Amino acid sequence: MENIKLNQLIFNDDGLIPTVVQEKISNEILMVAYSNKQSLELSLNSNKAHFWSRSRNKIWLKGETSGNTLKLFDIYTDCDTDTLIFKVELEGSGACHTGSKSCFFKKLENE
Repeated sequence: MENIKLNQLIFNDDGLIPTVVQEKISNEILMVAYSNKQSLELSLNSNKAHFWSRSRNKIWLKGETSGNTLKLFDIYTDCDTDTLIFKVELEGSGACHTGSKSCFFKKLENE
């Protein structure tokens, strides 16, 4: 496995990088968010998942209001270094703002 540094990541024109959040034990995808350099630094230093909120235009600690935080274990990047995976442990009942464990609970049907 190759290790990379924060300054090697490729951010989009808005300074963001898509971040898939995956439960460490089950590998279940919990959510997808965006990170910027500052939120990544906060995540790495605190071992808690921080993201950039595009709607609020600010950094947010996941679970700061709900109490459902994400303990960060590892961060992986894809081969192009333009997408991340946060391997986490969910501390609380759900990662989704709806109260569901995962944001991915709707299945697309072929009509």
